[in-house]
Amino acid sequence: MDEKSAQGTTHFGFRDVPVGEKKKLVGQVFSSVARQYDLMNDLMSLGIHRVWKRYFVGTSGVKRGDRVLDLAGGTGDIAALLHERVGESGSVVLGDINAQMLGVGRDRLTDRGLVRGLEYVQLNAEALPFPDASFDLVTIAFGLRNVTDKQKALGEMFRVLKVGGRALVLEFSQVKPEWFRPVYDFHSFQVLPRLGKLFANDAGSYQYLAESIRKHPPQDELKAMMETAGFGRCDYRNLSAGICAIHSGYKL
Repeated sequence: MDEKSAQGTTHFGFRDVPVGEKKKLVGQVFSSVARQYDLMNDLMSLGIHRVWKRYFVGTSGVKRGDRVLDLAGGTGDIAALLHERVGESGSVVLGDINAQMLGVGRDRLTDRGLVRGLEYVQLNAEALPFPDASFDLVTIAFGLRNVTDKQKALGEMFRVLKVGGRALVLEFSQVKPEWFRPVYDFHSFQVLPRLGKLFANDAGSYQYLAESIRKHPPQDELKAMMETAGFGRCDYRNLSAGICAIHSGYKL
């Protein structure tokens, strides 16, 4: 946690709030956008998030028979892609702290006929309810930035991985080209909240989500946090000029 967190506050977007309140406030945001979550991601990424997610899973190294934990599983996009790859002999646990988001994911996957080999667990990424060395792969896509104590969550991801297992983090990150940053900021802070108001009647949640991206650790800082958590061979790959990045680490 950062210095402010040690003093009893943390960031909620650009606001400082008591540590104990952040989980509730983030929960309210995602309860509000649960049914429009895909729309939210489409508005934030101009639809490219679907390509990012396929690339994320396609390069994950997951194989048939693996047991995978997908944290902040949202509406089940990543879990569905993982499920295709682990096959009947594997399994995917979809975990999310928000009951509404978890319910949306379960309903969507069930409607697609995806039942076997899928589990759903409401959980806090900072205190995972699984034994040590339970999974071959742990993923979290567009969720780590909403966790209050990111270092603790990374430590938990490391703990529940088997030796040789891999953790993958897909997250909005720091845009690299200097010339593109003003354009991206304009979209994030001027366009996105207005689109949220227009399409979801919820400008505030979209404003928070834009702010949360700016407060998330940039690429090299997050890589260092993964190394602090114990991961080896840590690396990251920027996608779309750094709008998001895939971070990778192994339990060696």
